Amino acid sequence: MLGLDSAGKTTILYRMQIGEVVTTIPTIGFNVETVQYKNLKFQVWDLGGQTSIRPYWRCYYADTKAVVYVVDSTDRERLNINKAELLAMMNEEELQDAKLLVFANKQDQPDAMTPAEVSEGLGLDTLKNRQWSIFKSCAIKGEGLEEGLDWRVPFFLDTPRRTVG
Repeated sequence: MLGLDSAGKTTILYRMQIGEVVTTIPTIGFNVETVQYKNLKFQVWDLGGQTSIRPYWRCYYADTKAVVYVVDSTDRERLNINKAELLAMMNEEELQDAKLLVFANKQDQPDAMTPAEVSEGLGLDTLKNRQWSIFKSCAIKGEGLEEGLDWRVPFFLDTPRRTVG
């Protein structure tokens, strides 16, 4: 699970794992948890999103089947940084077959961009030959997470592999 700092990655992770919101602090390094959704268990790597940590994301790409990228939909100022990080990552050879799930998070905020605005800002339409989808979400309320997982679950059913996201 990747995205810039304060996007809501850790909140989403623990919402998926234990079904409730936990108090979080900025992730320095990573959190790794096993999540069960329906009849599937998968390992989620929640990687810190601070500028100094992002170069290390690539250390976790091997055998990744799907990437969950979380965007703070209220953070218009850093949308271009999100775009640059996401597109560079998705161009990595080790992620050439990875599916991409984007959560346009913090939709409960009045100034949140719509998923369409986030998609356009990230340049998702430029990702050719790749399966991707974007879902609006609110990690605190748990909204949109099941819809995203329902889209992603079929990609895990063929072979067990590690997942960043």
